[in-house]
Amino acid sequence: MATLKEKLIAPVTEEEATILNNKIIVVGIGQVGMACAVSILGKSLADLVLVDIFEDKKEMMDLQHGTLFLQTPKIVTGKDDSVTANSKIVMVPAGVHQQEYYVFKFIILQIVKYSPDCIIIVVSNLLDILTFLYLMAENFGIHPRSCHGWILGEHGDSGVTVWSRVNVAGVSLQELNPEMGT
Repeated sequence: MATLKEKLIAPVTEEEATILNNKIIVVGIGQVGMACAVSILGKSLADLVLVDIFEDKKEMMDLQHGTLFLQTPKIVTGKDDSVTANSKIVMVPAGVHQQEYYVFKFIILQIVKYSPDCIIIVVSNLLDILTFLYLMAENFGIHPRSCHGWILGEHGDSGVTVWSRVNVAGVSLQELNPEMGT
């Protein structure tokens, strides 16, 4: 016997019935995770799965309740890693208050267990490079989009500017001043 849902909603063609369910997962629904989720929802990219160790977070419920105004087919929430199964893309903004070891030792292993072929995007702290490019632009009196560079290492004192790759609108600062960064 068909369920009420099956009676009300039926695919028009066989092809429509076999469309794969694409899912984007966001693991860790803090401020950065919410920003990621809202950005994904705004683009109507795929079903969205929000995973957090606190599965009753009000923010996740708010997003679900707002689906009336969205094109996104479904928003699933939970704390069980099995909801991430067969995902195409997994975003990990979960910092667990700077306990990256926990994130990579436990969270990533679970993601790979349930979605071995997924693309994992680790959302990290961009503050150092943004600050550096902003200050460089202020110094030269130009827009920050014209400034380019890299900072390697961890956030804070252990970050290292890669001076050989710093440029303004494609012009290497080391070419202009070989003493730059020494």
